[in-house]
Amino acid sequence: MEISGLVITFNEEKWIGGCVEDMFRVCDEVIVIDSYSSDRTVEIAEEMGAKVIQQKFLGDGPQRIHGLQFCKNNWILNLDADERLEEDSYLFIKSGKFFDGPYDGYRFRRNTYFRDELINFSGWYPDYACRFFDKRTARPGTTIVHQDVTGKNVLKSKMHLRHYSWTGFHQIISKKNQYTDWQVEEYVKNGKKTSFLAPFVHGWTSFFKCYIFKKGIFHGLDGFTFALIQAFFSYMKYAKLIKENKKK
Repeated sequence: MEISGLVITFNEEKWIGGCVEDMFRVCDEVIVIDSYSSDRTVEIAEEMGAKVIQQKFLGDGPQRIHGLQFCKNNWILNLDADERLEEDSYLFIKSGKFFDGPYDGYRFRRNTYFRDELINFSGWYPDYACRFFDKRTARPGTTIVHQDVTGKNVLKSKMHLRHYSWTGFHQIISKKNQYTDWQVEEYVKNGKKTSFLAPFVHGWTSFFKCYIFKKGIFHGLDGFTFALIQAFFSYMKYAKLIKENKKK
């Protein structure tokens, strides 16, 4: 099919083989934009038939935008290395119905896994992400973390991706700490200000929303734990921003 697979990587040897294999189910090429991995990511990707381009990491959105120039097709399947197509999204893309459809992008619901356990509560589902779009009219955002694709008519679909996001709590803490650093960098660059109360307000609001409205309360200790993680890093994002603004 006339679809290009695009994935950005850094030390993803555990996931990249399965990702490339999954994309080749519907793509006629797979482009990997790698940030000089020190493990076997590049070797595995090339063994699977992907074309690898080396690029120092520019940020989440800019790195994906950089990769578009190497994609020969208009339609782009832009998975992360730890994401896979669920059967409903695979069948939809394989059908080719999108070629004549009214949409230039599709947001998928992500089923996020902690080890082998599906975490579909405490704000971790549906966790929409746009991973399939027509590059002629839709493009990734320019933010350095948690970019979102914008287009003329992007559909918030009911189709799914499988997201093997976390293998342990240490990884959650490490990644979310890095994400908040990037978000604060973006805020500072854009001149965002905040108040002394912001960390408390955002942290408490995040916990209440995830634990009560996102049904964490019905999932025992796990529900409380994952709501607390969301709340803690919501708090830390604004606490870090206050510190950075004081430096300025």
